[in-house]
This record gives sequence, structure tokens and C-alpha cells, in this order.
Amino acid sequence: MSSLKYLSAYSPDLQQQITELLESDRLTDYLLKKYPLVHSVPNDNALREYVIAIKNQYLKKSQPLSKVVFDKKIHVVDNALGLHSYVSRVQGGKLKSKNEIRISTLFKNTPVEFLNMIVVHELAHLKQKEHNKAFYQLCCHMLPNYHQVEFDVRVYLTHLEHKGEVYQNLP
Repeated sequence: MSSLKYLSAYSPDLQQQITELLESDRLTDYLLKKYPLVHSVPNDNALREYVIAIKNQYLKKSQPLSKVVFDKKIHVVDNALGLHSYVSRVQGGKLKSKNEIRISTLFKNTPVEFLNMIVVHELAHLKQKEHNKAFYQLCCHMLPNYHQVEFDVRVYLTHLEHKGEVYQNLP
């Protein structure tokens, strides 16, 4: 079994457990049992509404979002599942800024928990630019089981790499 690049930061024992699930073809069952249903956010407009609802619940006073889209150009190879970009431009003598959130199209057909984790992660960047303690505290405020879902997203990505799609034929 090749290395588990998405799980490299986790303990060898945990990596071994995932390796055993992979090798015994039980990783699909693990994911489907824990996350049996896919979300119903089919397009960019629905994604924008979904993200803004979460933003309004937790980050009302943060700057508005100018763009929220699914992006097929985001590659997990670069360890990016979503992107938050902050663009500043001078327009008519004024400095204008825009916040954009782009979510990899990999998450168009996944459980709502996975999409939620990515959205929370990207929204947290509105307040905290770096992945520091305050950033992860904000993530956990918006999604109390953030770390577990992040781990399971990494397990899902490992499954994609080694065995293929889990949720392709689900409603």
C-alpha cells in the first residue's frame, strides 16, 4: 500500500487502521455508514445561498462575499479543497476589496458534513488568515466536530485516490 498522503499528519496507529480498512475493502462501508447521504447543493447559486446562511449565522459582521462558486480548477494535489481569496483593487481613487470562496467540484456529490467542513474552513479565513490556534477555534465554534469531519474528509480523499468514488450512484 502506498503512503497515505492525506493522513500523513496523523499517528501511525491511525494510518494503520485506515490501511487495513482499505486493504480489506471495508473503507467504503465505513464512509457510507457514517455519512450515508449526499447534500442537495447542486450548483453555484445554491452554494452561494448555503455559504451565506452559515456566514450570517456565525460571521455577520465580516466583510461580504463577492463570489461563491464550485471550481473545477482546484486540485487536491495542491492540498486545496477550497480557496478563499481576498482581492484588492483601486477603482476611481478608492481601494475596493472582494472576498471570494471557491469550493472544489470534488465536493459537489458528497455528504453535507464534508461540504459544511470545507465551507466553515474557508469562512474562518475571513477572520483568521493563518492556520493557527484562533483559526481552528473559530472552525470549532462554527462546527463543533470540525476535527473529526476534517479527518473523515481526508479518509474520503484517501478512498478516492486508492479505490475511487464512494458517492457517485447515490441520490
